[in-house]
Amino acid sequence: MHIQFPSKPTLPRACWEGRITAGSPGMPPHEIEIQPVRQSSDKMLYCEAEPPPTVEKVKPARENSETDLEIEDDEKFFTTGQKELYLEACKLVGVVPVSYFIRNMKESYVNLNHHGLGPRGTKAIAIALVSNMAVTKLELEDNCIMEEGVLSLVEMLQENYYLQEMNISNNHLGLEGARIISDFFERNSSSIWSLELSGNDFKEDSAALLCQALSTNYRIKKLDLSHNQFSDVGGKHLGQMLAINVGLTSLDLSWNNFHTRGAVALCNGLRGNVTLTKLDLSMNGFGNEMALALGEVLRLNSCLVYLDIGGNDIGNEGASKISKGLESNESLRVLKLFLNPINMDGAILLILAIKRNPKSRMEELDISNVLVSEQFMKTLDGVYAVHPQLDVVFKAVQGLSAKKTIFLLTNPMKLIQSYADQHKITIVDFFKSLNPTGTMKMSVDEFQKVMIEQNKVPLNQYQVREVIKKLDEKTGMVNFSFLNTMKP
Repeated sequence: MHIQFPSKPTLPRACWEGRITAGSPGMPPHEIEIQPVRQSSDKMLYCEAEPPPTVEKVKPARENSETDLEIEDDEKFFTTGQKELYLEACKLVGVVPVSYFIRNMKESYVNLNHHGLGPRGTKAIAIALVSNMAVTKLELEDNCIMEEGVLSLVEMLQENYYLQEMNISNNHLGLEGARIISDFFERNSSSIWSLELSGNDFKEDSAALLCQALSTNYRIKKLDLSHNQFSDVGGKHLGQMLAINVGLTSLDLSWNNFHTRGAVALCNGLRGNVTLTKLDLSMNGFGNEMALALGEVLRLNSCLVYLDIGGNDIGNEGASKISKGLESNESLRVLKLFLNPINMDGAILLILAIKRNPKSRMEELDISNVLVSEQFMKTLDGVYAVHPQLDVVFKAVQGLSAKKTIFLLTNPMKLIQSYADQHKITIVDFFKSLNPTGTMKMSVDEFQKVMIEQNKVPLNQYQVREVIKKLDEKTGMVNFSFLNTMKP
C-alpha cells in the first residue's frame, strides 16, 4: 500500500529516489526517515521523489497496490503527523472529522460506536490508521459502513500490524461484506485476533463463505456472529468448519435461527474440535433433540470450558440427556441453562450427574429460573461436599420460612466485619488467622473447609460461597488482599 504525492515546482527535491517511512518505532510523527529505495513494496508508506530540474523528468508508472487508500496531495505530507493525515483524508473523501478520534488516536482503545461514519467516514479512519501504532482495539459498531467501508478496513489491516481487536457489528454488511471478510480470513496475514460481526444480515450464503475461509484460518481466536440469520444450512457449514478449525477459542452464535438439523450438524463438528473453549448458543430454540447431541459433545469434547445454551426450549428430557455428558466431562466449568423450561426434577438430574463425576471441574451451573425446595437444598449440600468449587444459581427456595430465609441470606461479610470490630482486629487478620501458613492466599477447597469448621463466625454453606465469590482469583485460589480494596 502506498500514498503518492505529486510534485510542485516550489518544493525542493533530492536528486535521487527516496522512500519516506512514517511512524517508525521511536520516531515522532513529524520526523522522516529517508532511505534508498530497493524494490517496491505494498507494505510500506512511501513517496517517490523527482529528479532535479536539470534532468529530464520521467514520471514513474503507478505501482500496483492491494488497496485504494491512496492520497495525493502537496508537500505538507512530508512532515505530516497522525492528526494532519486524518484531517487531510477527511477533506479528500468529503466528510467532517470526528473530534473524538482526533483526541484519542494515540490511545490503545478507540470507541467510535454510533458515530454515523458511513463508508466515506470509515475510509478516512482507515487511512489514518494505516501507520498508527497506538490503537490496538477499535469499536465501529452501528456506523452503516456497508461493504465499501469494510473493504477500506480490510485493506488497512493488510498494512497495520498493531490493531488486534475490532468490532464492526450492526453495519449492514450483507453477502458482499461477508465475501470481503472471507477473502480477508483466507489471507491469514493480519494481527487481528478478535472480530465482532454481530447483526450484519448474514444469511446461509454468508455462512458458506465465512466458514470456508475460517476452515483454514488460524489467526482469528474470538469471533462474534450473534444476531444474524443462520439456520439449518448455516449450522451445517459451521459444524464442518469447527471440525477442522484450529484457531477459534471463543465463538458467539446466540440469537440466530438454528433448528434441530442445524444444531445437530453444529454439535457433530464440536465433537472433535480441539481449540474452542467458549461457545454461546443461547436464544436459538434448539429443543430437546439438540440436547441429546450436546450430551454427546460433553462426553467426547475435552476442551470446552464455557457453554451457554440458555433460551433453547430444553426441558427435563433435554436436561437428562445433558446430564449424561456431565457424568464424564472433565473440562466444562460453566454451563448456563437459564430461560429453559426445566423444573426442579431436571435440576436434580444435573447436579447429581456432577456429583457422580469425581473429575468434574464445574464451577457454575445457571438454572436461575428454577424454583427449588428444601429437599433440593439438602441434595445440593451433598454435591457441594464433593465439589466445593461448584456454584449452582437458582431462582429461590419454595416454602422456606422467613427465619430460615434471613439465616441463609444474611450478608456474611457484615457478620465477619462485626466480629473483627468486637475483637479490635482487621477483617484481613481474621482470614489470615484461619490460614495455617498465615499468608494472604489459600486454595478454594482449603478455605471452604476451614470456613465451615471455624466457630468464630458461624456461617452456612451459602454464606461461605458468597465469601468465596468475593475473594476468588478465578485460579482456584482465594486472595485476602482483595479486602484491602473493598469498601466496608
